[in-house]
Amino acid sequence: MADYLMGIDLGTSGVKAAIYASNGTVIASATETYPLYHPQQGWAEQNPDEWWNATCAAIHKCEQLAKIDSASRLAGIALSGQMHGAVLLDENYRPLRPCIIWADQRCQDECDEITRLVGAETLIELISNPALPGFTAPKLLWARNHEPEIWQKVKKILLPKDYIRFKLTGEVYQEISDAAGMALLDIKSNQWSAALMHILQFNADWFPQLIQSTEIAGYISAAAAAETGLTAGIPIAGGGADNACAAIGAGVVNAGSGLVSIGTSGVVLAAMDRPHIDSILPTPRTHTFTHAAPNMWYMMSVTQAAGLSLRWARDQIYTAEAAAARQRGADIYEMITAEAATVPAGSHGLIFLPYLQGERTPILDSQARGGWIGLTASHSRKHLARAVLEGVAFSQRQGLDIITNSGARIEKMRITGGGARSAVWSEILASILGRPLYPLAAEEGPALGAAILAGVAAQIYPSVQSAVDSVVTLKDPVLPNAEWQERYATMLEIYGSLYPEIRKAVWSLGRLLP
Repeated sequence: MADYLMGIDLGTSGVKAAIYASNGTVIASATETYPLYHPQQGWAEQNPDEWWNATCAAIHKCEQLAKIDSASRLAGIALSGQMHGAVLLDENYRPLRPCIIWADQRCQDECDEITRLVGAETLIELISNPALPGFTAPKLLWARNHEPEIWQKVKKILLPKDYIRFKLTGEVYQEISDAAGMALLDIKSNQWSAALMHILQFNADWFPQLIQSTEIAGYISAAAAAETGLTAGIPIAGGGADNACAAIGAGVVNAGSGLVSIGTSGVVLAAMDRPHIDSILPTPRTHTFTHAAPNMWYMMSVTQAAGLSLRWARDQIYTAEAAAARQRGADIYEMITAEAATVPAGSHGLIFLPYLQGERTPILDSQARGGWIGLTASHSRKHLARAVLEGVAFSQRQGLDIITNSGARIEKMRITGGGARSAVWSEILASILGRPLYPLAAEEGPALGAAILAGVAAQIYPSVQSAVDSVVTLKDPVLPNAEWQERYATMLEIYGSLYPEIRKAVWSLGRLLP
């Protein structure tokens, strides 16, 4: 009986393939990494062929570990994927250039161009979001403005996980929750914005037919079967954007449920049964996107460099220790966070601004730069580490406040992502957010969310909501530390005042780049 499901999560650092039983139990999982390229300051690109090779390898390993006959046991597959990337394809559906991914910050001029052409208020009316450098539409304008010889060959535009699904099936579709992050979709109607396409002079034929997350989007082709070891004919669902799938994997599919996630980026997300936008200022500081759960939306704040800030500290401050940990097979992050745990809340008056790749929420500034404020000769490496954990949490609190002040409610909040594995970071987050945070009994994230979508498409589950009820289990909550909260309340106010004070100097420094 075909009762197993596969979820494939195409992330920024690697791809994970996992096989689950219908009750959510992990049968096997495997991860393969690939490079992230920075050809210039502020640029971030990846090679779609390296995604595909890694996906094939991860699937092979996962099947070998699971020791199952995919022809008889695998009922369906779905993908989750990093959002916003621009995969430009030629007439033979081959990539014309490396993918400009979500973390890329080169497109501020194109964002300004879109806002000027469309009008800031009209843009919000059309797509419910401003034009930001991370989104897809500005990347397309950048390619048209800067690489005309490539642009004239474009025949189709896909997002990362939809490209991998095309490689698996030979069918070209654009899944709805991922499309919501392109800055081209009217999320109220969940259709491409014909008005915006016309203003930007984009050819509608470049954009594939939209498909729902739980619809079947094709079947494993004979060619893909030969490369992956899967059996031809297995159905593949539309899948979902990584944040939408992470929300499903955490059980955040009903209004009033929410999550905080610490991965490469950091996210605070609230599920909604109708779209809300941040309307306190003329330009929304959060994103409102279509959920992968049918007839749902979500509001989301984004800290560009959450786990990335800790990874930077690992690579630049804990270099020798990280090398030694790799040789021992130890977890360097456990050592870093253990050091941070020895420092009092507030890091002895040290604050870290996590703006290592510009910033989205709340400052919407692609030129923002990070740093430690309040550094003295008495501070040590462990103070720097704790300040990183706290700075990311302060940024997440700013996002949470914007979301709740915009009318989206969060009654019960989950915590997910790599940061959730750290007891001290989880307690810092709970204390700064001022809420109990519920970890998942099984931290599977976007891959599990994708598998749930595959199960609905394959009729293993009657709905996403019913699947979540039977699959997702929460552990006891991480509670705020009452002794820390008073200190953090004072520091949060200081944190919020810092960037407006230094923004002019930061922009001046940016002009010194070659």
